Amino acid sequence: MTSTSLNATATDTSSATPAVRRRIEPAITPAATQEPLWVRVLLTVTAFTFLTLFLFVPLAAVFAEAFKKGWEVYLKAIIEPDALSAIRLTLIAAGIAVPLNLVFGVAAAWTIAKFEFLGKNVLLTLIDLPFSVSPVISGLIYVLLFGAQGWFGPWLREHDIKILFAVPGIVLATIFVTFPFIARELIPLMQAQGSEEEEAALVLGASGWKTFWYVTLPNIKWGLLYGVILCNARAMGEFGAVSVVSGHIRGETNTMPLQVEILYNEYNFTAAFAVASLLTLLALLTLALKMIVEWRTDESQAIPQE
Repeated sequence: MTSTSLNATATDTSSATPAVRRRIEPAITPAATQEPLWVRVLLTVTAFTFLTLFLFVPLAAVFAEAFKKGWEVYLKAIIEPDALSAIRLTLIAAGIAVPLNLVFGVAAAWTIAKFEFLGKNVLLTLIDLPFSVSPVISGLIYVLLFGAQGWFGPWLREHDIKILFAVPGIVLATIFVTFPFIARELIPLMQAQGSEEEEAALVLGASGWKTFWYVTLPNIKWGLLYGVILCNARAMGEFGAVSVVSGHIRGETNTMPLQVEILYNEYNFTAAFAVASLLTLLALLTLALKMIVEWRTDESQAIPQE
């Protein structure tokens, strides 16, 4: 079948009824996508074997160890004061970092996707910086800035302001390692959508805020939510940067990942896996939300066939 006939068939298919399309479309499927059965079976088995060994088994092991000594021991480990403090601090850090990154991500994506300006590529590179810099190095940057011997250390000490080994340092480190997620999710989406709709709204007399609220935001809402979910997952699970700036003060500056490390190093395995199971549940919840958002995104982007 020639390319001309394929194009003609595709055009005819787009105007056909669903029943006719179901009969026609398999006939025009490129042969390159029709792999032999044994290839598909081998790839599927390989994928599921890999997932079983490196994902499902470790997840099951976490919950098995957490409940190894019974529900009462598990619950006692969760409601222990240091564990509750770690849970609370994790939620606080994520609760501050995610909204701030939401504002930054939308503003950065809007600027990069809708405008041309000097230094645009530099801004893109800076947004990607946390992806290429080790989280430990990120934490050391804040030590260099706000430590006792750091650039702002003497001034902070004079004014009795505590950044390191306190909640502000943990929040700052969390913001640094998570700020690319929302921006990087929105930039390609907004670039693909272009600016025609916004320009039309402005021509019709809409203000900049109304244009954003009624035109831009509905077009990016699922991508935005997807980025927020990823950002929140990273914020709650961050270890390296937070470990450097926290000081590991029990009951004060330990987040859930740090609490797991301390309990495990103390050979308190049941409590360590109990707190780890909470992080796992949060990760699974994030995965479920991610799947829902992906489904809704695909649904909203689907082109009507009738």
